[in-house]
Amino acid sequence: MDRIAAPAVAAAGPEESIARQDSTVAIVAFVGLAAALVLLFPFPPVLDYANHYARIWLLSGGIGEQPFPEIYAVDWNRTFTNVGIDVLATWLGPLVGADRLARALLFLAIVLPPLGAIGLHRALFGGRHHWQTAMLSLSWCATMIGGFINFQIGLGMALAFACVDLRLQGGNPALAFAWRLAAALLLTVMHLFALGFYMAIVCGLEFSWRIDIVRSKAALMRLAGRLALALGACVLPPVALYLHTAALPNAGGNGLGLAWNDGIILIVLNLLSAITTYVPVVDVVLVLPLILICTRAVRAGDIRIHAGLAVAASGLLLLSCVSPRHMLGTGWISWRFPIMTALVAMAMVCPFANLTRRQALLLALVINLAVFGRTGWVGWTWWLAQKDVAAVETVLKKVPAGAAVLPLGHEPETVSGLAHSNRHFAWGLDTFRHLPTLAVPFSHAFVPTLFTAKGKQPLSVLSPWSEIAVPEGNLLSIGVLSCPAMMQEYRNFTPYLSDWRRRFDFVLVANADIPDRYVGALMPAGLTLVEDAGFAKLYAIDKTMPAEPLVIPAGCASAS
Repeated sequence: MDRIAAPAVAAAGPEESIARQDSTVAIVAFVGLAAALVLLFPFPPVLDYANHYARIWLLSGGIGEQPFPEIYAVDWNRTFTNVGIDVLATWLGPLVGADRLARALLFLAIVLPPLGAIGLHRALFGGRHHWQTAMLSLSWCATMIGGFINFQIGLGMALAFACVDLRLQGGNPALAFAWRLAAALLLTVMHLFALGFYMAIVCGLEFSWRIDIVRSKAALMRLAGRLALALGACVLPPVALYLHTAALPNAGGNGLGLAWNDGIILIVLNLLSAITTYVPVVDVVLVLPLILICTRAVRAGDIRIHAGLAVAASGLLLLSCVSPRHMLGTGWISWRFPIMTALVAMAMVCPFANLTRRQALLLALVINLAVFGRTGWVGWTWWLAQKDVAAVETVLKKVPAGAAVLPLGHEPETVSGLAHSNRHFAWGLDTFRHLPTLAVPFSHAFVPTLFTAKGKQPLSVLSPWSEIAVPEGNLLSIGVLSCPAMMQEYRNFTPYLSDWRRRFDFVLVANADIPDRYVGALMPAGLTLVEDAGFAKLYAIDKTMPAEPLVIPAGCASAS
C-alpha cells in the first residue's frame, strides 16, 4: 500500500537515533481510569444516562414487577434503529443485572470511539505512535456528556469495522460485500448515524492513500464501481428493516420539525461540540496542545496523511456546518458530525513519527498531560455531582410504589461559576433533568418523561397512563404550576400538566437549592413538603385543592 512518506530525521549519533514510540501504557491507563470513574460514580452528570438507566432496568426484567405490567409494554415493531442498548438489556440484563449492564454500556460509550480510532490508525500507519494517546481526548465530547450512548458505542463499532474492511480491500469482492452487509446490519440496530459514519470511512478508505486515480478514466470507473458496491451493501439492511417496521421518529408529528444553526457563532459552537464538556474554556485549553502538535508537524514536514480519509473528513466537516440542529423529533443532530469529523481527522494523520528519544519523551509528556488532565477535570466534575444524585435518592425513598411523580425544577437566572459546573455543560444546558426518572427503578413509581419515543425506543406506555406521558421531556420550571401563561405555553407539549393535582401524587423538585427565576422559592398551595434534601425536594399533592392558582406571583411570565 502506497503511503505518503515523511522525511527522515538526520542521524547525529546513537543518542539521537529515531526513537520507537509506544502508546500502550497510556492507553491501558486511560481505560483503567475510565473504568474507575464509572465504578465510583454510578450516576455521573451525563444528561440522558439516568433515563436510559431506568429503561434498561425495565427491559432487564423490572417491567414484570408491580405496578409496571399495567403501565409499560415492549413492542419491537416500534423502531428498527437506535435500539442497541435495548437489545442488550433484554438479552443480558436478566443475566448480569441492570446496574452492571448500564455501567458497562456507559464505559463502552466513553472508550470505544477513541479505541476504534486508535485501531484504525495502527492499521493505516503501523506502530504505536504517541499520537494515538492523543485520540483518547475525544472520549470527552458533547455527545458523550449528552448521554447519547447508542450513538457513542456505534461510533466505536464503525471504526472497528472499518479496520476489518481495510484488511478485506483488494481481496474477494463477495467476501467484502458480505462483511459490509453484516456490519451495516449491526450498526443500523445500534444507531443509524453510526452506519452513516461507517459509510463515510469506507468511502475514504476506497479512495486509498493518494487520489491520483482520478487522472485515469478507467481507474475512476473502477473506483465508482467499488463505491457503489460498498454503499449498496450498507444501504440494504436499513432499507429492509424500515420496510419491516415502518417506524420513524416524530411519526404523526408536525412535519420534519427542522431547527438550524443559522449563524456563524452557532456553527462555531456546534463545531466545538467535538471537544466541549462542562466548561468549554477548560476543554479548549486542554485540547489546544494537541492542535499545536499537528500544526508544528506540518511546518516540520514530519507528518503523514491518508488522502482518502481527508476527503471523508472534509465531507463530515461540511455536514457539521449545514446539518439541522433538530429534526424528526430528534435533538442535537448537528452535534453528531463534529465528533465524527474529529475522530477521522485524528486517525488519518500521523505527526512526528520520526523523533529522537528526547523529542519523543517530550511529545509523550505533552500529550499525556493534555489527555489525563482533561480526564481528571471530568472526574472532578463527576465527583461534585454525586451530592445531587444522593439528594434525589434520598427523596425517592419517601415515594411509595405505584405513585405518580411529577418532575419539575428550579430554573436559575444565569449559569455561572465553577461551583455549579457539575449541573451544566455547553450552552448552559443542565445535566440533571433526567435524574427524577430514577423513581422508576428505585421507587417503582411512574414518571411521565421516561424515553418511549416511537421510532427510537421499543418501550411504550399503556392507557390510561399514556394520557400523562410524553415520549421525551425536559425538566420544566416549578413556575409552570403558578403561572397561567407558562402553563398555556407548555400544555400542548406536556399534556401531563393538565389537571396535575388529580393525576399525580407527588412533585419532585430538582435544583431546589437555587431560586427559580420565575417564582423564587414559592410553591403553589396544597403542596406539603415531605423531604428536603437540598438539591431535591419532595412534595405531596393535596388532590382536594382547586386546579387554578389562588395567587399569581409577580415574577410569572411566559418562559420565552
